[in-house]
Amino acid sequence: MKSLQRRFNNIAEKNPNLSSYAYFVRTIKGQRFNKQTTHRWFQKLVDKDDYVKKEKRAVLAHLDNLSDPLRTTEK
Repeated sequence: MKSLQRRFNNIAEKNPNLSSYAYFVRTIKGQRFNKQTTHRWFQKLVDKDDYVKKEKRAVLAHLDNLSDPLRTTEK
């Protein structure tokens, strides 16, 4: 899954003034990564100072929703 890391690095290169969390959000948004992949790469790529440790579960749940959004049907 090196493509996720490559995408992260490309976004970081193009937007040097954002946090690593913001890079990660842009990397996974709508890409349909599974939970395990999202959580593993979150640990590797996002700085520990970019989120509150007590809220880590909520942050990961939010990232899971961003990666695989609810599907809507059109009439």
